[in-house]
Amino acid sequence: MSTKTEIAKAIIRVMQEVKGMEKNSRIGAGTKGAYDGTKDQDVKEIFNKALSENGLCMLPIDIQEETQTDRWEEEVTWNGQSSMKTKQSVFTKVRVKYLLLHESGESIELAGYGHGVDPQDKGAGKATTYAMKNCLLYTFCTPVGKMDDTETTHSEAIQTPPKQYAAAEPKKKEPTAWLNIFNDKGEELIAFKNITDAIAKGQTFTLQGIKEKYKVSKKTEADLLKNFNIK
Repeated sequence: MSTKTEIAKAIIRVMQEVKGMEKNSRIGAGTKGAYDGTKDQDVKEIFNKALSENGLCMLPIDIQEETQTDRWEEEVTWNGQSSMKTKQSVFTKVRVKYLLLHESGESIELAGYGHGVDPQDKGAGKATTYAMKNCLLYTFCTPVGKMDDTETTHSEAIQTPPKQYAAAEPKKKEPTAWLNIFNDKGEELIAFKNITDAIAKGQTFTLQGIKEKYKVSKKTEADLLKNFNIK
């Protein structure tokens, strides 16, 4: 039966050396939203020294990642001009397995969880940063206060957009009746006669407007453009 005596002693020594972390980074802005946190850089510098001096190293050996991307339209104003701009939020969460290895050859597996939000491609980096930072702090029971962060933006300042779905365009109703000068019996059609009579009385029509209501043959279209006030 293998023992973990040497690695256990080393872990205890690290815990004795790293007794706490200062919250020396101001995160967020304003009087209500900002808070003091611990920088990821400070966490790594302190633990790098303590781990190496006690014959320990920490290696990531497995990462399980999930990513969700939300996109939405948002109105922006620039130089007095408003326009719609497509924005996105990329949410990444990771579960990372680490190997805490001692110079004696003894080792144990550790686990860390982290997530990150970014409008581009930095979500994975933020998530893995959180995962290692949290793993170190929890493994060695390091007190840092009520809240930590690796970012310089308060999480409450990041707006999570509601999912928006593009509205389906209304189906255009296609005309079914033909607007021909004569039907198959040689009789002038009433619809065509009504339009030409209205034109004679001073009303104006557009070819597009007529086409939205009637199906127009090439011959009838040519006759309208040639002989009537149609544009």
